[in-house]
Amino acid sequence: MLLIMVVLAQVPHGPIELQPGMIITQSVRVVPKTYRLAGAPIIVRGDNITVDFGGATLEGTDPQADPDQARDTAIVIDGGSNIRIVTANIHGYKVGILARGTRQLTLRNSDLSDNWKPRLFSLVEHESLVDWLSFHHNEKDEWLRFGAAIYLQDVKGAEVRNNVVIGGLNGLLLVRSNGVTIRDNNFSFNSGLGIGLYRSSDDTIIHNEVDYNVRGYSHRFFTRGQDSADLLLFEQSSRNVVALNSLTHGGDGVFLWAGQTTMDSGTGGANDNLFYGNDVSYATANGVEATFSRNEIIANRAWGSEYGVWGGYSYQTEIVGNDFRGNRTGVAIEHGQDNVIANNRFDRDSTAIRLWADSIEPSDWGYPKHHDTRSRNYRISGNDFSGNRTILNVRNTTGVDTVAAISRPLAPPVVGNLRRPSPPLAQRDRSAIIVDEWGPYGWETPKLWPVDSTRAIPLHLVTLGPPGTWRLRSLRGVATLSLAAGRIGDTIAVMPKRDSTGDWELTLESRGTRFSYSRFEPKIDWEVRFFIWSDSSNFFEKPVSSADPGATPRGDSVPPGPPARGQPRLDYMWYRAPRGFRALPQAHWSLQASGSVTLPVGTYSIRTISDDAVRVWLDNVMVIDAWTPHESQVDYAPITAGEHKLRVEYRQVDGWVELRVDIIRGSSRSPGSPGPH
Repeated sequence: MLLIMVVLAQVPHGPIELQPGMIITQSVRVVPKTYRLAGAPIIVRGDNITVDFGGATLEGTDPQADPDQARDTAIVIDGGSNIRIVTANIHGYKVGILARGTRQLTLRNSDLSDNWKPRLFSLVEHESLVDWLSFHHNEKDEWLRFGAAIYLQDVKGAEVRNNVVIGGLNGLLLVRSNGVTIRDNNFSFNSGLGIGLYRSSDDTIIHNEVDYNVRGYSHRFFTRGQDSADLLLFEQSSRNVVALNSLTHGGDGVFLWAGQTTMDSGTGGANDNLFYGNDVSYATANGVEATFSRNEIIANRAWGSEYGVWGGYSYQTEIVGNDFRGNRTGVAIEHGQDNVIANNRFDRDSTAIRLWADSIEPSDWGYPKHHDTRSRNYRISGNDFSGNRTILNVRNTTGVDTVAAISRPLAPPVVGNLRRPSPPLAQRDRSAIIVDEWGPYGWETPKLWPVDSTRAIPLHLVTLGPPGTWRLRSLRGVATLSLAAGRIGDTIAVMPKRDSTGDWELTLESRGTRFSYSRFEPKIDWEVRFFIWSDSSNFFEKPVSSADPGATPRGDSVPPGPPARGQPRLDYMWYRAPRGFRALPQAHWSLQASGSVTLPVGTYSIRTISDDAVRVWLDNVMVIDAWTPHESQVDYAPITAGEHKLRVEYRQVDGWVELRVDIIRGSSRSPGSPGPH
C-alpha cells in the first residue's frame, strides 16, 4: 500500500488504475473503466488535490446482488483542504464517499445511485414496525449504521453540485458540517433521506430535486412515513437557507427537530432556518414538520399531505405567503407561541388552521419543565380561505390576533434567476407513491402492482411504467387472466389455480423489458388459541374464553370457545386491537398456533417478525427462540422440502403488537432496517 502511495506521489503524469486501499496524495486522473473494489477504501489525503474519475465506475458488489449486501466504503477523504472529487460513478457500497475534517471540499458531476439499502417488510395492507427509522442520535456516528451515498463529517466549506443519488437509503448526510452549498443535485427515490443535517448550520440547499424519499406508505391503506424525509434537519441545525427545491412525495417534505439537547434542557433549537419557495407537496405525513424551534416558512407550495405545516411547540415562527391546498390540515401547531400565520392561501384543506394545547404533556420530557409551553400569542392576518370545512380551530389558546397588519416579507437571498425545479412526477398526487420491498418505485421501468389488497381473489394488478404496450410472456399456477396484451396503465385480473397452493407467477413484457408478479404463500391451516396472563412464569395461564367469559367476539379469529381453526396466516399488527380481537387486552396476552405445511423441492426459510417475543418449533424441534422481549425484529430458520409440522408461541407484553410468520423461498437473511424502531 505504501508503494502505491509513493508511486502516485512521484509519477503525476497519465491516468491511474484504482486498487483497493490505494492512497492518493496528489491530483490524478483515473482510467475510465469499471472497477470491482471491495474491502479497503480508496483514501484521499493531503491538500489541493483533484481526483478526476473521468466517468470511471466503482462497484462494491455485483450489480445483481440484493442491495442490502453492500458492506464497504468506496472513498475516504481524510482531512485536508481544497479537495475535489469529480465525474465518479459509485454503486454497491454501504457508504459511497466519506469525508472527515476536510476544508473546502468539492463533489461534482458524480452518480452515487444504487448503494446500500435495507429490505422493507411493510405489506400493501399494513406496515411493519421493523421499517421505522430513527435519526435522533448521532453523537457517536450512529447514522453510519444507515449508510449514505455521501457522508460529510466536520467538513467546513464545501460545494456538492450536479450529483445524482437514486435508489439507496440515504443520499447526502451532513454531520457538524457548516458552510456547505448543495445545489442542482438529484437525490430522489431513496427509502430514507434525500438530505440529512445533524448539528450542521449556515448551509445553503438550493435548486435540487429531492423527491420520493419515502417508505411507510400504501395508498388507501396506511400513511405513516416511518421517519423518512426528503430533507431532515436535526439537533441544533440552524441558520440554513433552503430555497427553490422540489421536496415532494417524501415521508415528510421537510422534517426539522430541535434535538435531544433542547428536549432535555428547554433551550436552543434548530433555529433561524429559512424555507423559501420550495415545493413540499404530497408528503405521506407533513409538508413541513418544524418543532421546538424558531424558523421562517415563506412562499412554499404544500399540497395534498396530511399536514401542510406541523409546527408543534414552534415559537416566533413566521408562516407567510405559502400555498396550502387539499391537506387534511393546512397549519397545525400545538403549544406554539408568538407565531405569525399571514398572507397564505388555504384552498380546500379540511381544516385550514388548527391551534391547541393539551392539558397533559409527556412526563419524560425535560422541555416543559424548563420552558413555557402555553399555546399563546398568534398573529393571523391576510390569509385567503377557499373551500375549507373549518377555517380556524382553536383550543386552550390565548392571545389570537386576527386583525394585525403584517407586511409581506422581503425576498430572501437567492442565486440569480433560478426557478424551482418541477420534475413531472413531482406534480402527481400521492397515489404515485409505490413502495415495494426495496423502497420507492421510480417509474422508469415497467411494474405490476396490486390495485387493492393482495388477498383479493381474483387479484387485480395494474401495469405501471413508461407509456407503451405490453404482452404476456409466461404464466405459472394461473387459471385465468383477463388480458394477454394491452397498454401500460391497464388493470389485469388474475385468478390463481385452485391447486396452485399459493405458488404462482405472471410475467409480462413491455418495450423489451420483462416484469413479473409472483406469490409464494404455501397453504397452512393454522389452529390458534389466545391466552391472558399475569404470571410471568406461565404465559398460557387463562384461555381468552375463561378469562373474559362475557366477551362477544366480532370475528372468528378470537374465540372465546374452542381454538380458532383454519386461519390461513399468522399476521397480526396493531396498537389497539381491531374488530374481531377486542376480547384481548392491550398488554399481557399470548397465543399458541399449530399447523402443517408441505413444500415442493427447493430451498426455504421460516421467517418471523415479532414484537414482543416468539418461539417456533419445526417437527417438535425449536428452531427460533426469540423469547426475551424485544422491539420488532426479524428471525429466520431453514426448512426443507416435504411435509412438516409447525408450532408457534407468541407473547405480547405491552405497546404495539406485531407477529408475522412466513415461509419464503431461498436462504436470505435480510434483517431489515437498523433499529431502534
